[in-house]
Amino acid sequence: MAARSYGQYCGITTAVELIGERWAMLIVRDLLVGPRRYTDLKKGLPRIPTNILSTRLRELQEGGVVRRVPLKNCGLVYELTPHGQALEPIMLAIGRWGFPAMGNPSAGDVVTPDSLTMALRTAFRSEAATDADYELHVGEVALRAQVRDGMLSVAQITPSAPPVGGRATDGEADAVLVAGPGIRRLIGGEITPAEAIAHDIVAVVRGEESFLDSFASTFHIASFELQGAES
Repeated sequence: MAARSYGQYCGITTAVELIGERWAMLIVRDLLVGPRRYTDLKKGLPRIPTNILSTRLRELQEGGVVRRVPLKNCGLVYELTPHGQALEPIMLAIGRWGFPAMGNPSAGDVVTPDSLTMALRTAFRSEAATDADYELHVGEVALRAQVRDGMLSVAQITPSAPPVGGRATDGEADAVLVAGPGIRRLIGGEITPAEAIAHDIVAVVRGEESFLDSFASTFHIASFELQGAES
């Protein structure tokens, strides 16, 4: 880490030296969902070169952010240390900060189970949450998001969940929602649930359409006005 030192005595500087290298924060993002094997991390970050993934994992271990531990029936997995877990509120705040600037996806941009899980956790508002059980499909990813007593749990349905991670409960969800990247506009409050349905941005394929109203209230990121470059 010293080879990349900025030469400044500052907490922000230290944080950047620990997690500021390319791909490092996305590795942390995925490990916030749960422990992952090396192959799980590579699958969730399809564009990362294997040598870079190995290097970043080694650096994060040396920095006390990640550790490698044996897990029954899974072999060795990577997980966040308590120091790494403390990054969760910071990562969620960064996600909320970046959300209004996302725009439309570029060609080749993908949604992964872990990125969608963290997006839901980023947008979750416990103070406005309504108890409900949602099954959300975005592209090839399907998640089960369950809200109970102001708490959110998310489990991966498809693609097949890794051996380590949340499992969806049995039984049918209250509502099954199918959406594309345009669901961002609903979460950001650009469109109403009725408009999302009318414009085929979100489809409620099972359950009452009113569940989309509760979804939009529960998962919401207030936008802010991006400042232009004009002086």
